[in-house]
Amino acid sequence: MSKKVGFGIIGIGGIGSGHIIRMQSINNVKLVAACDIAPQAFDHIDSGIRENILCTTDYEEFFNCPDLEAVIIAVPHYDHPDLAIAAMEHGKHVIVEKPIAVHKAEAMRLIAAAEKYPELVKSAMFNQRTLAVHRKLKSMIDSGEFGTIRRVNWTITNWFRSQCYYDSGDWRATWGGEGGGVLLNQCPHQLDLFQWLFGMPESVWAYAAIGKYHDIEVEDDVNAFLRYADGKTANFIASTGEAPGTNRLEIMADRGKVILEDGKISFIRNEIPADEYCRTTSSRFGMPPTWDCQIHCEKDTMPQHSAIIRNVAAAIRGEEKLIAPMEEGINGLELGNAMLLSGLTGETVNLPMDPVRYAAILSQLVATSKRPPKKVVQTADEDYSASYKI
Repeated sequence: MSKKVGFGIIGIGGIGSGHIIRMQSINNVKLVAACDIAPQAFDHIDSGIRENILCTTDYEEFFNCPDLEAVIIAVPHYDHPDLAIAAMEHGKHVIVEKPIAVHKAEAMRLIAAAEKYPELVKSAMFNQRTLAVHRKLKSMIDSGEFGTIRRVNWTITNWFRSQCYYDSGDWRATWGGEGGGVLLNQCPHQLDLFQWLFGMPESVWAYAAIGKYHDIEVEDDVNAFLRYADGKTANFIASTGEAPGTNRLEIMADRGKVILEDGKISFIRNEIPADEYCRTTSSRFGMPPTWDCQIHCEKDTMPQHSAIIRNVAAAIRGEEKLIAPMEEGINGLELGNAMLLSGLTGETVNLPMDPVRYAAILSQLVATSKRPPKKVVQTADEDYSASYKI
């Protein structure tokens, strides 16, 4: 086996400390460094691990660690682009936690910077792409097994959060602290899977309720309608205020109905495709007969986050292709931005969306946020080269 890849983590909070634990059982990686602006964060690291790695509050010392090859960015959302760029400037491969940025213009800045370093591996932490059930569904869609897809409905309301959750940090559910609510915090994985499975729509219209269920300043309930160039339509529903909630994906296609729920794929397959039956039947009220199919999926062999980290290490050694290239993170982010922009303005948003307009609106929201920004949001130039910093 190739030499283990030396990893470091910036941000030793709940996510970062979880990655530290996971790395202990991944056979092609080795944790060599940890960085956080708060010295007490290192108390989250087991003493047996801590004594064998560099723990520092100094980013330069962290980046100059001689065994450091790859960096996981696990800090608050607004800081993802700057720290990922800094890592690449120091010659380090990167994994950026979701979302890769708060808004599209920032993602464009990050991606433009990444293009300067083609020799480096850049991944997003879209760990749900590793799940066998999602990989199986994508392979069946890509192969045309379901025929032409007509409509998609995804209800993701099992994100229930209490007021206590939101009160646990002054950065939570604020424009200045997070830059959004359920779309930016809870749903980046589903938004990524949505575009990964079905592509990007040409327009989005959404209702986004601000503080419908909680005393917060961002959205906690979203109903979005998506229209695609090929004629299919989609509905995306998300909330943190419903209990017990639902996570159910339905796909209506010419060859039947596909349901993904509770980690299982069901396919109610038409014996005759719906479009063919519609054109040829002499029955006024009949429907094509169906088969009830349960789709077999392989078992997942390792935890989701671990699978991404292992894959990145293998990609660094030239052994595998990336599961979740960082550049693809802009797509799900743009979907979420478009839904929120539509919800805030009441307008239908055409894609590609205007990143400058959205950044300007977000800047206004940040200015009135309960969590004041650390810096000022700037408006992008036409080539999006300006730095958006908060």
